Amino acid sequence: MNIVKISKMSGKLSDIPAINTNTVTNEFCIKMKDTDSICGSCYSHRMLNTYRKNCQPAFQHNSDLLSKAELIPDLLPRVNSAYFRFNGHGELINETHLINLIGICNKNPHTNFALWTKRKNLVFSVLRAQPKPKNLILVYSNPKIDCVQIEPPMHFDKVFNNVSKSGYKNENCTGQKCIECLACYRKDSGTDVIIERVK
Repeated sequence: MNIVKISKMSGKLSDIPAINTNTVTNEFCIKMKDTDSICGSCYSHRMLNTYRKNCQPAFQHNSDLLSKAELIPDLLPRVNSAYFRFNGHGELINETHLINLIGICNKNPHTNFALWTKRKNLVFSVLRAQPKPKNLILVYSNPKIDCVQIEPPMHFDKVFNNVSKSGYKNENCTGQKCIECLACYRKDSGTDVIIERVK
């Protein structure tokens, strides 16, 4: 059935629903996982190949549905949540994927959506052709460990950085539940540079 599947997240992401895609089959993720970037420590690859393996069919369904064709509004989900995450698992697959996520934002103007991505060139390409929704927060997921980026790239609102255990000491993402922090989910949070220690 052509319905986008919404995930109920756990751990630090509990109480924030998400639309996830399959990291294990994403060509970008496969290419990046054997690098010295943060992708080399990918929690999603680890989980989806072990104790969350049962999530792969639903995430693959979303990967296929969101990346193969632009969906008409009737096929996009209605969201009944103040805050929502794109890519709790997964990464942007192609421009069509992002266009469909923008469609979800436009269909649900009452919800704050946050999208994490490393694929800034893909974002630039799509946003040259259409406006960014006001309720979409773009978080640039900096792939370099211990290289804290302060300025978000064009079109992005925030930067998410990772530091090693012996690295940068001023991390401000310290494992609390996201719903109790919301630094990434609100444009007016006062925090545009997020720093988390690699787990």
